[in-house]
Amino acid sequence: MYSGNFEIKKRSSFILACAGVGKRMQLDYPKQFFEYQGKPLFLSPLLCAEKSEYVQEIIIASQEEYVEYIIKLCQEEGVHKLKCVVVGGKERQDSIYAALKKVGEKMDYVIIQDAVRPFCKERYLREAYEVLQEGYAGAVVGVAVKDTVKQISEESLVQETLNRNILFAAHTPQAFPKDILREAYKKAYEDKFLGTDDSSLVERLGYSVKIIKGDYDNIKVTTPEDLKMLNR
Repeated sequence: MYSGNFEIKKRSSFILACAGVGKRMQLDYPKQFFEYQGKPLFLSPLLCAEKSEYVQEIIIASQEEYVEYIIKLCQEEGVHKLKCVVVGGKERQDSIYAALKKVGEKMDYVIIQDAVRPFCKERYLREAYEVLQEGYAGAVVGVAVKDTVKQISEESLVQETLNRNILFAAHTPQAFPKDILREAYKKAYEDKFLGTDDSSLVERLGYSVKIIKGDYDNIKVTTPEDLKMLNR
């Protein structure tokens, strides 16, 4: 397969983190199943992966009670790359680790995507692939911080004003060579380390991770206010 003159030599597994509870959304069901334009939120990034030449298999991590529903919906929507739906854990990290164990041995890279970031773009997957091909241990989509950021104490006192010119907000997708990501997850559990994203697990081992400049519309639906952004 080709993208212009760029030959795809490596195979990638796409993990969709779809096991969140979403208490802050004030819904009586997980936020990834909230319907946007008549479809659940998680379906949008899923179809992005399905259509991408940079993805060869898809693994979804979700709650046990939604596994059959997800499989049925994938069949209805023509998602042929789905390998399996695994049952997630208490933390997001647990869910990704469960999915990581199912990644095919023929896969070279792993791409991780939040189910509640509905505006995943093909270029993110392409650019992540290209970064890994350059030899980096990770690729993270992110955007420059617009606001002035203050570091504060436990008493809410300002300790320092950080240089926003070197600050980026990390999004997904995030991509890594399979073996490096497995190593990072194994070490995190050995050290009882809980990261806020997948890249933090890789970074702490000293590997180089590169930022891909994303778009500000690549929002994560976390609170009811975020729903307003879906219709912009």
